[in-house]
Amino acid sequence: MLKVNIHEAKTQLSRYAKRVKAGETILLCERNVPFAELRPLRQADSGARERPLGLDAGKVTLTEGWDSAETNAAITDLFDRE
Repeated sequence: MLKVNIHEAKTQLSRYAKRVKAGETILLCERNVPFAELRPLRQADSGARERPLGLDAGKVTLTEGWDSAETNAAITDLFDRE
């Protein structure tokens, strides 16, 4: 695993990005002390299915007036307390 100080990483970012895209992990350091990791994102499993839309259809019901001015004011009051 390659260790790189932040100044070098800033000046050579595109070079290190290519290495990360190729699968390498790079440790970012400040004064030679690691504080972050640059690594490729995990790829989704090729066999994974997308979640179908409407999976929870019919499980949630909203009462009449769920989006009324009074309801919105009550919710606002809950979050605007100091």
